[in-house]
Amino acid sequence: MNAWPPLKEVIARHDLHARRALGQNFILDMNVTARIVREAGDLAGRHVIEVGPGPGGLTRALLDSNAETITALEIDPRAIAALEELRVVAGPRLRIVAADALVTDAATLAPAPRQIVANLPYNIATPLLIGWLRQASAFEQLTLMFQQEVAERIAAAPDTPAYGRLSVLAQWTCAAELRVRLPPTVFVPAPKVWSAVVVLRPRATQPTPERFSAMERLTAAAFGQRRKMLRGALRGIGGAELLQRADIAGERRAETLTVAEFERLASCL
Repeated sequence: MNAWPPLKEVIARHDLHARRALGQNFILDMNVTARIVREAGDLAGRHVIEVGPGPGGLTRALLDSNAETITALEIDPRAIAALEELRVVAGPRLRIVAADALVTDAATLAPAPRQIVANLPYNIATPLLIGWLRQASAFEQLTLMFQQEVAERIAAAPDTPAYGRLSVLAQWTCAAELRVRLPPTVFVPAPKVWSAVVVLRPRATQPTPERFSAMERLTAAAFGQRRKMLRGALRGIGGAELLQRADIAGERRAETLTVAEFERLASCL
């Protein structure tokens, strides 16, 4: 391992206290960050994109791995200055991009094979994920930290309380697995909720942009009124006729449908 600048000293030097407005909760324990990186598997030859690195705790663990390159995407000027201290030691293997992740095409930041490994800012984690799912074929794998509640929704099975729109979109495009649950105490500051790491591996066949948009409309309508039967919930996008074409009973509710049944509905839509 390299002699990285001490994390707590870097944070103090750049007044890098976590800001709620940026969804920041830092992990300073290198044993925890190393565990997250291990969940990504063998990174040899891979170009890793990290979103929201903050002071660089997870960045250090990625640099200690065998990843080919690490691209750190960060919006906070204080964190960018802190990461520059890492780059002095790491050299060209670490690249820092100062930009807003919500409006940045992550697939353009690194060559293939590319992966994303990140402790995501929790206030924008879901829109970031949906954006990456739209272009899932661009990534070999996503290893992402979410609030536990969101992670459970991503990996939820049909007919369970957590199953919903995010479950369908994620599992339609990827094989999703919840791997590690982490208590609030591993973060600074400690959030009020547990967190969890989800690994998503994009499927070999991906939907077209038009089909993905259709699925977004479908799942938004179906889960927007969970207590309604599908013939009522889907009335605005075809209702009974759509269900008949897909051979799905209108008396069913959204949470009972499998991902394959939602795909059938999206095809008809």
